[in-house]
Amino acid sequence: MPAKGELLYEGKAKRVYRTAEPDQYLVEFKDDATAFDGLKKGTITRKGEINARLSALFFQKLSRQGIPTHFIEQVGPRELLVRAVEIIPVEVVARNVAAGSLAKRLGLEEGTSLKRPVLEFYYKSDALHDPMINNYHIAALELATDTQVKEMESYAWKINTILTEFLKPANLVLVDFKLEFGLFHGHVLLADEISPDTCRFWDRTSMEKLDKDRFRRDLGGVEDAYEEVLHRVEGLPA
Repeated sequence: MPAKGELLYEGKAKRVYRTAEPDQYLVEFKDDATAFDGLKKGTITRKGEINARLSALFFQKLSRQGIPTHFIEQVGPRELLVRAVEIIPVEVVARNVAAGSLAKRLGLEEGTSLKRPVLEFYYKSDALHDPMINNYHIAALELATDTQVKEMESYAWKINTILTEFLKPANLVLVDFKLEFGLFHGHVLLADEISPDTCRFWDRTSMEKLDKDRFRRDLGGVEDAYEEVLHRVEGLPA
């Protein structure tokens, strides 16, 4: 594993380090769990290892399907070697089923399948609690260019299609998920992670929640849910 250099960033779920290669970072996944802007805190046993492994598997799948990502390789149980992207401060959320904030905002019963998927943008700002924004806000704040926004939208739609179909044999519903993108030598790449921390995964038969909502809502069985998602995804054909 590459030696960890300077700690560049520590967030709620990950640490990012420099490496000896200027174009590469080392991302270390943590077991820490937070919700509601950090008001709720805890630990999920083996979360770091599970999320690192799942992210690696999802990034590899997406790369094979033509989605450019920051992922290079998994170099440790909870460490990924990635390209040194500059994160675009716009989070993209894709929704297939009404859940969480969307259900509350629109008065929909949680679990209602949407007639068509929805994309939302959020301003990546802890101080402002990641408010929802639109294309006009992004342009006014110069968070990304119009071309970059169109690329992020295009990739998000493709990722939604790829992962929705990929997860069907695992009997998993991809309810919704958050994506982050970064710039690498001017090119937009998928970055961050894809895991039960950033996605809602439901069992297709029972509609049991197998994601971070079990922690948010004190449903219990958090560790088992994360382990179950990993077990099912690892059993899928590449």
